[in-house]
Amino acid sequence: MSSRLAPLFASLSLLLALPGHAALSVGAPAPDFSTDAAVGGQSFKFKLAEALKQGPVVLYFYPKAFTSGCTVEAHQFAEATDKFKALHTTVIGMSNDDIETLKKFSVEACRNKFAVAADAGGKVIKDYDVTLKMVPGTMADRVSYLIGTDGKVAAVHASMNPDGHIDAMLKAAQQLKK
Repeated sequence: MSSRLAPLFASLSLLLALPGHAALSVGAPAPDFSTDAAVGGQSFKFKLAEALKQGPVVLYFYPKAFTSGCTVEAHQFAEATDKFKALHTTVIGMSNDDIETLKKFSVEACRNKFAVAADAGGKVIKDYDVTLKMVPGTMADRVSYLIGTDGKVAAVHASMNPDGHIDAMLKAAQQLKK
């Protein structure tokens, strides 16, 4: 690991013990967005409004591709993708990584199962108010939202620990389907 990145990784390790921060509450309108995304190493344009026409969307924010917690979370979402599909729910992860990094991450960590989106400049991260407060810039906090087809937040799970996000979103998607 380069000496420049050591402080960043040390900070991220400490943050795993902290609770996540979620600015949007259940019932709040989810800001619409369109951005570059990748699945299976291929880039495409992801549009939230279009995805919501197909069913609910799990939009999960994570700090940085290829870091330990983010890779664990991506693996867990990949393993649960078929369960989300059975509930007609789309999963998309988002960070401020560039699209070239996310093309690789979509294959290696997401196992070609779901898309990850590039938030260049952190506009969506800011719109959802999930900027990681302890790290300057536009790095995202670890927050998962279930967005209903009505465009409103149906559930939120905020925790820097990657464990729990998938179960919380699956339970919420099951409840939404009822």
